[in-house]
Amino acid sequence: MALTPHDPFPDIAPVRQATEQFLGQSLPGANRTWLPVDVFETSVAVEIRAALPGIKPEDVDITISGDVLTLRGEFKVGAGREDGHYRRRELYFGTFERSLRLPERFEADKAEPVFESGILTITIPKSAKAEVTHIKAQAGPTRE
Repeated sequence: MALTPHDPFPDIAPVRQATEQFLGQSLPGANRTWLPVDVFETSVAVEIRAALPGIKPEDVDITISGDVLTLRGEFKVGAGREDGHYRRRELYFGTFERSLRLPERFEADKAEPVFESGILTITIPKSAKAEVTHIKAQAGPTRE
């Protein structure tokens, strides 16, 4: 028996798509699951981390279009057991997709994805244009 997420509102796909575009990220639905991520920002880079247990690095599609990063792939169905039955089966299988709007200007061509122990970490350096410049106001002549 395949357990896949159920979309209780399949007729509102256009509303879902508009909401995803507005938020800059995908919403969970019947044909994909919510992929939890961490987004960490430093003064020089943005780092995105996603847990992808059992996924091979070559099976993850990473795209950056404009200021949106998208992760796509599929959790494969594990081999079922023939000598009994599941009392509980919570490990998700099926396609996933997650889109995130990146917070600052960045250099997509210098993005570095690294897969280690089931965790995908993508480091994207910020462009020099995104650096914050602090300037001090100088006191002008006082008026009397």
